[in-house]
Amino acid sequence: MATTATAVLAGTGLAWSVERDFDSGFTHSTALGTDAPRSVGGAVNILLIGLDTRKDLDGNDLPREVLEQLHAGDGTEGGYNANSLILLRIPADKSKVVAFSIPRDDYVTVTGIPGYQQIKIKEAYGLKKAAVQAKLIEQGEKDPVVLERRGREAGRASIVTAVRDLVGVPIDRFAEISLAGFYDLATAVGGVDVCLEHAVDDSEFSGAIFPAGRQHLDGSQALAFVRQRHGLLNGDLDRTHRQQAFLTSVAKSLRDSGTLTNLSRLAELMNVAHRDMVLSDGWNLFDFARDLGSAGSVPVEFHTLPVVRYDVIDGQDVNIVDPAAIKREVRAAFGQEVPTITTTAPTPTSVVDIHNVGALPGQAATLSVALTNRGYGAGLIGDGDSSDGPYSALTYGLGAADDARALAEMLGGLPFSASPSVADGRIEVVLGADFTLPLELSPTTPTTTAPPTTAAGSVPVPDAGKPVSTTIGDTIPCVN
Repeated sequence: MATTATAVLAGTGLAWSVERDFDSGFTHSTALGTDAPRSVGGAVNILLIGLDTRKDLDGNDLPREVLEQLHAGDGTEGGYNANSLILLRIPADKSKVVAFSIPRDDYVTVTGIPGYQQIKIKEAYGLKKAAVQAKLIEQGEKDPVVLERRGREAGRASIVTAVRDLVGVPIDRFAEISLAGFYDLATAVGGVDVCLEHAVDDSEFSGAIFPAGRQHLDGSQALAFVRQRHGLLNGDLDRTHRQQAFLTSVAKSLRDSGTLTNLSRLAELMNVAHRDMVLSDGWNLFDFARDLGSAGSVPVEFHTLPVVRYDVIDGQDVNIVDPAAIKREVRAAFGQEVPTITTTAPTPTSVVDIHNVGALPGQAATLSVALTNRGYGAGLIGDGDSSDGPYSALTYGLGAADDARALAEMLGGLPFSASPSVADGRIEVVLGADFTLPLELSPTTPTTTAPPTTAAGSVPVPDAGKPVSTTIGDTIPCVN
């Protein structure tokens, strides 16, 4: 999506009328909201959303011939999962673009989705869309186009909020592209070059059947390349690296193929963008691309948000993450102030009670010791009952608001609220299955308590590797 913008870099000589037509053809969304925080100092944070749907913007099934090219089933499959999420940071001086891929199965806390408190982050779009559409139907709305468009607007706002809450930085703009958009974009640029470390055969699912080594893929093959996860060593993490390689390859193809100076090919790209993309309101993509192009060849550094372990919750494979560590890593990479956990003289005055209702065994005791070392009073610890609920949260009594706020931030942004049932000067913390102890609070010696077993086992995540820095136009990276 970002590389589509590079098709209109400075120096292409496009007339004013083409510029006007380019920007007026987009569907725009107000899902960012008017009161959301924004970046300061001229930097821009952009969320790219790849939506796994077999529908167009009005909710109609894609044509049969398109579905066959996508190798993605018929219009009844896929739902509205945000299977590709990438957050870009473009600093004011445009010295380097930093990009974070967000694994779609990261298990996160959400708000505003009826019946849900913890979900895979990819589900924030579709679940909110379904809830809003159901409410509209109850109110008497029958127009399927109205239902689709208002539902998707709610879905966009939901996924933006979920990502913002996870990473802890503002989101200034977003672009959404459909499943068909990946195919259309790759086709419009004449295919993409990729490099595979190993041969793959995933004919049953994604349709990816490729030999090892460097090769050129057409639009249909490129989509299979970015969709495959079955049969890959690291599953979705390898798929994430493929998406990063795809973006790099598209940018390289745009630059090397002469597209930037070919008006007919530019017009084709414009048609793709208008048909398959939705932009946040107020984003003039032409001006943005011209401004970015004036910076020349900008390095792009790709990261993947860290995952602590794989687990199974309510029968679903999920990624357990450390929200506090994620916020620190993203803020550091984006050049923003990183909150630190004080280890000096104690300042809190509140007593903390901790109840484990689903976290790893021993987490309540470990956390209690860590908080005591940081000045909090040692309260009750143990297993909570069913009335506590299965999700991590924090409540506090009179006089403990400041300590509770600081503790919620320390624990990765837990939801917190005042409660009349909590005694004055006390804080109650509930640790659910979604809880991960922040690394700074982990003991220096390993715990003797074994991790729980689940249907798939609770297993560590393979090392995703260090960030890979590449410049648009360089060699395409090899991936699994």
